Amino acid sequence: MSTQGRTREQARWARARLGRGGPPVDLLTAHFDRHVYAPHAHDELTVGVTVGGSEAIAYRGGLIRSYPGSIVVLEPGEMHTGGPAARDGYAYQALYAEPSLLTDGTLGGIPHFRDPVLHDPELATALRAAHTDISACPDPLEAESRLPWLLTALARRHSTARASEDTVPGAGHIARAVRDRLADELLEPPSLADLATDLGLSRYQLLRAFRTTMGIPPYAWLAQHRVTKARALLETGLRPAEVAGLVGFADQAHLTRWFRRVLGVTPAAYRNSVQDAAG
Repeated sequence: MSTQGRTREQARWARARLGRGGPPVDLLTAHFDRHVYAPHAHDELTVGVTVGGSEAIAYRGGLIRSYPGSIVVLEPGEMHTGGPAARDGYAYQALYAEPSLLTDGTLGGIPHFRDPVLHDPELATALRAAHTDISACPDPLEAESRLPWLLTALARRHSTARASEDTVPGAGHIARAVRDRLADELLEPPSLADLATDLGLSRYQLLRAFRTTMGIPPYAWLAQHRVTKARALLETGLRPAEVAGLVGFADQAHLTRWFRRVLGVTPAAYRNSVQDAAG
């Protein structure tokens, strides 16, 4: 949208790895007032959520329009264009994923999406939240815990694919084994794909077993475990910037984000309070 008569053309790319050494997923955050894409196609599946305004997309011989909160799915190899549907422009978040990611937790091969514009407020909100968090801090375990899970949900709800069996025998044992590996390899946690292979599972089965047992995905459990370790180090007088790297967070901002989520205060505030009490 225009600000004080000026056109805003903004696009920001981020790349996340699905687990340590895993395949990349690119994430785009964009706002265009005038920009119109030339006809093009992607090798990856494009999944976008419209944040504001409306986009007009030439696709499969017709013209589709997005709206705020809609999910737009463009299949690999499909030629398309995109541009503002009105003068106030449009804004969206998109990710570009290998189609094979959608086959985990589904049956019937690569899913096909008959309708490219989807109405699913719950999934749109979850996709936006994951996109925002991972773009800001592309932690490999977080990306691998969240993005494939959401893509499986997308395929199950809106594609021609059928859902695979959800029951995972021995879910509690699986979850505890994963938890222990993550705790033991705090600084460089293994990828979920590698853990799943070691346990003879698919990544979706591992995620389902962990979520069912622990109530949270693996990245959230590890982040909380790291906060517990960070808390003890802060009490010894170490500064937050030092502590972040010692417990496996990417940087102080990453530590602060999770410390506040878990304990409600910043690491610096916590350190100062315990130091004052000791004095």
